[in-house]
Amino acid sequence: MRYFYYVHTGHRIGLDRFHRAAAILNELQDIDITLLCSDFRIAAEAKEYGIKRAVGVDLVRNIPQIAQHGDKIIFDSAELNPTLLNDMTQFFSTFIRISDDPSDTKHPNEFLLSPYLEGEDICKAVMVHERYYEQLPKTIPLAFFFGDDDYEKDLEANQSLFAPYKMDLLMGFYHFLGYENSLKESFETIHETEDYDDVIRKSEVLVSGSPQAVLQNLISGGKPIYLQRSDYPRDFIPLFESLNIPIIDGFSPEQLMQALNKASSNSYHIIDKSNSEVIKFIRKTFDLVKLKPF
Repeated sequence: MRYFYYVHTGHRIGLDRFHRAAAILNELQDIDITLLCSDFRIAAEAKEYGIKRAVGVDLVRNIPQIAQHGDKIIFDSAELNPTLLNDMTQFFSTFIRISDDPSDTKHPNEFLLSPYLEGEDICKAVMVHERYYEQLPKTIPLAFFFGDDDYEKDLEANQSLFAPYKMDLLMGFYHFLGYENSLKESFETIHETEDYDDVIRKSEVLVSGSPQAVLQNLISGGKPIYLQRSDYPRDFIPLFESLNIPIIDGFSPEQLMQALNKASSNSYHIIDKSNSEVIKFIRKTFDLVKLKPF
């Protein structure tokens, strides 16, 4: 019997779920878990994020070709339809699903991690890597991170919106080669994707279309602003509203100006640290409590 963790990634999806997986796997290093990524590129570089072993999977339906009946899995993806979800819960002896959808419901044969839902076999929590709780000096006054993906080049088409504010720009993992050359006139300093952690942790104000980056910056002591992308689901809106995080709906000049004015004096709500609850839930669900008692 083996343990797996599947995460949906890609050049149209970004790495938000991957960063969450890295946070969880960082706390489960004593367990032999194989990370399955729907993108082979990030699977090849997973060790750079502290992940021991990662494998690329071209289709979610091909997971049973790698795993065996009776194995256990953590599943972080919105790809499942009811039929596939039912098949997965029957194939794996333990099926833990992570969902950000506030209107989601739990399948009778699964366990669920959610920032919204509560109930039996559900862990209500938000998971962010431990390192972000160690705050660093804020040496970047204002930064922008659209996300790790921008296949349609939406940022390039709307970059004039950001030019007056002299923001730093953090490039994304899946951005096209040389993409920064078409953006350099609109931003003060451009940081490569390898500088992700430093920019997120050292930015006083971070405007971002990445929900995970927003949470990371908030926990790092920053003042994040969430830009709701048109190609991303709106699942995080209720959570961010509860944390009093300013929200911009698309590339709106008026909303951006208002959010920046608000951020400097905004009273952000502190997010409850729930990492230990998440890890305890996973260990108990995987029947691994004896490996590392709490």
